[in-house]
Amino acid sequence: MSHNSPSTENKPANELESVKNQAAEYLAGWQRAKADYANLKRETEGRMIELTRYANEEFIRELLPLVDYFKQALRAVPKEEAGSSWVEGIRHIQTRLLELLAYHGVKEMDVVGEKFNPELHEAVDQVEGGPSGTILEEVRTGFYLHDRVLQPARVKVAK
Repeated sequence: MSHNSPSTENKPANELESVKNQAAEYLAGWQRAKADYANLKRETEGRMIELTRYANEEFIRELLPLVDYFKQALRAVPKEEAGSSWVEGIRHIQTRLLELLAYHGVKEMDVVGEKFNPELHEAVDQVEGGPSGTILEEVRTGFYLHDRVLQPARVKVAK
């Protein structure tokens, strides 16, 4: 009959426990790495969506003065020429430009009558009339690109 010492009998149990602990550590590490990868992937996808959404921002910003030029041109048309085919042609081009900008996420600000907000508007003058701080006149159109201010509106504000 052989006598095993207590340390010899517990050796397999200790080894098994050690291997189980190591396996649990590896599993926890793998789960953390998997979660980190999922977070990185989600973050990268979000950045790519935002990058794509605002990729044309500078180009669009360069087109915005055209909108004001069309408005100025149409305001300068003499009354007797208002129904002329060339005036209608200019209106059609203006409409098409606005439709194209809208297709790409650009929206005009509607500011007259609104309360002045320095994050959205740029005050160029204070004038008499209306409740204090109310926008009375738009000098230059303001625009959003999706949810961002692309160009603040230049406005005249009531004193």
